[in-house]
Amino acid sequence: MANKKEAAAPKAAKTVKEAPAENAVRVKKPAGYTPNLQKKYKEEIIGKLTQEFGYTSVMQVPKLAKITINQGVGAATGDKKLVEVAQQELTTITGQKAMLTYSRKDISNFKLRKGMPIGVKVTLRSAKMYEFLERLIAISLPRIRDFKGISEKFDGKGNYTLGIKEQIIFPEIDIDKITKILGMEITFVTTANKDEEAFALLREFGLPFKNIKK
Repeated sequence: MANKKEAAAPKAAKTVKEAPAENAVRVKKPAGYTPNLQKKYKEEIIGKLTQEFGYTSVMQVPKLAKITINQGVGAATGDKKLVEVAQQELTTITGQKAMLTYSRKDISNFKLRKGMPIGVKVTLRSAKMYEFLERLIAISLPRIRDFKGISEKFDGKGNYTLGIKEQIIFPEIDIDKITKILGMEITFVTTANKDEEAFALLREFGLPFKNIKK
């Protein structure tokens, strides 16, 4: 008897620009490797921010401390496999194993129990942080159709959160194999004391804010 063919996952509408397959290839780094944006920070950004804000010590220049990516999977309450898929996808996107996040209380209306996995999270630092940032700026954001830049709303403490509506902007994700379109929040945590300084830092890294004077 012939085996029944498994039902194929529904294909998501292609709302992003196609990117060459080689963009998703991870190349083994040579000894002594330093990410491009980390070099740029040391060789260019420190000097530019010092001149712009009049810092008297390099220790005063704000730094990018970490990047945190959070992905909520509300539908996981009805299908536990969705959160596992989300974990695999975010691990693939960032190159670092994503951790599960859990509900903190019972919410009967949403069939949510305390301790149930409801999302995934990754915190990037050092080289992986700079590598992810470079791929985000150079490859992923430009793939958003009709992209016109990102907003300039900071949190008042020198941190910035960018909302992404679809994980398929990342070339590491095969659009023909996804089971569900999921968004995420990418938070850039800096050492800046003021939003103005944090904005200048991220601007110099190349984040495409909408109203930057060219």
